[in-house]
Amino acid sequence: MSEGDSAGESIHGKPSVVAAFFTRVGQVYQSWLDKSTPFYAMRWAGTLLLTLVYMIRVYLLQGWYIVTYALGIYHLNLFIAFLSPKVDPSLLEEDEGPSLPTKQNEEFRPFIRRLPEFKFWHSATKGIVIAMICTFFDAFNVPVFWPILVMYFIMLFCITMKRQIKHMVKYRYLPFTHGKRTYKGKEDTGKAFAS
Repeated sequence: MSEGDSAGESIHGKPSVVAAFFTRVGQVYQSWLDKSTPFYAMRWAGTLLLTLVYMIRVYLLQGWYIVTYALGIYHLNLFIAFLSPKVDPSLLEEDEGPSLPTKQNEEFRPFIRRLPEFKFWHSATKGIVIAMICTFFDAFNVPVFWPILVMYFIMLFCITMKRQIKHMVKYRYLPFTHGKRTYKGKEDTGKAFAS
């Protein structure tokens, strides 16, 4: 390859100003994402606030219901992926890779999600921002009878969640953990290391 053949480079082999600008914007964005990782309550509060602003905007404009419906379906798909295990136990055969414990005496294995919490939050927030941007363009304001969309979404949500809950019960997993397991015994295991 000769100089300047790769994308984002000028004729002299140096990155173009536009490519350097977008690279820098991407780095700053990633830095802010990295800094926000431990603050899950604040991240979700911001996303809920953004959702509230979006819903108020749609209510005041009295339109863009199809965009809101698409956003709801997208969030439902994200939520199902968040509730699902990374390795689906229904697809595994016996002794073929890691699986969730199905008996009381089996070793505890942590629940690993198909979609981790941070990616769920990031994707949900991006979806809301994109839907908000769509409300500024009349091309996305398709006239629909919104009560039908609401009923269809509720029906779809109920059917999907019923299927997901049946899957959880059948393979005995709970996608939420409330802390590390503690075992109460007469001896303190820490005393053995003290001597």
